[in-house]
Amino acid sequence: MNRTGALISARELATLQGSDVLIVDCRFELSDPDSGKRGYLQGHIPGAIYASLDRDLSDLSKRKLGRHPLPEARAFSAVLSRWGWTPGRRVVAYDDNGGVLAAARLWWMLRTCGIEAMVLDGGWRAWREAGLPVEEGDSHPRELSQADVRFDPGQVVYYEELERLRASGSALLLDARGAARYRGEVEPIDPVAGHVPGALNRPFSDNLDANGRFKAPPVLREEFAALLNRRAPNEVIHMCGSGVTAAHNLLAMEVAGLHGSRLFAPSWSGWVSSPDRPVAKG
Repeated sequence: MNRTGALISARELATLQGSDVLIVDCRFELSDPDSGKRGYLQGHIPGAIYASLDRDLSDLSKRKLGRHPLPEARAFSAVLSRWGWTPGRRVVAYDDNGGVLAAARLWWMLRTCGIEAMVLDGGWRAWREAGLPVEEGDSHPRELSQADVRFDPGQVVYYEELERLRASGSALLLDARGAARYRGEVEPIDPVAGHVPGALNRPFSDNLDANGRFKAPPVLREEFAALLNRRAPNEVIHMCGSGVTAAHNLLAMEVAGLHGSRLFAPSWSGWVSSPDRPVAKG
């Protein structure tokens, strides 16, 4: 593994083929939720199973908790059981967006359950560019398991705590959406444009280099340190549109060696579910 412990390269992952590692393909497009599974069936890392952001990593039945509410621990345990995960088994997640979407989300969910997980740096693109083997069709776990996991509630922030921290000024809220959405100039998905008052903008795309891989840890550390302005990493709370790309900023901070930040799970789509909450623009 590389020195960050959160990322793994395509070549490093290839050396683990056949070992006790669970590889999860998380490709997903918000505009076409079924495209990820179609791409997976056309070709994926050998042995990888597919995870749907909507069906496996979210509970879309929950209301007023954003567009991608976290599932209950029991439901996520059932997903892990279906995948054949057992305690002590490492997990590697990848997508085709440099970990921007569901790969970082799965990494973070596993992390909050105390499960060792990594994200494939550069994702599916890096695997293909390395000329490594590809498998078509569907993969199935070797056998089902009986996973029983719990989320650490201390790593997830909801409305009441966020309001308390905002009122006391004891937290820094980082919004991972693009700058135009943060400023409220455009809003292609949610019913209200703008951002939570006091939040700063750190577009998730700033974490990657031109090749779609994470920037070097010292570079990320310098960039986030400028935003933190001497705040401790554990004072940082990440958000985005629905709590998915926010995990990419959290992952980037971990890569940078800035440990302990948390995630506001409902994010912007949850924040604007109540007309009483304030909105800032600009």
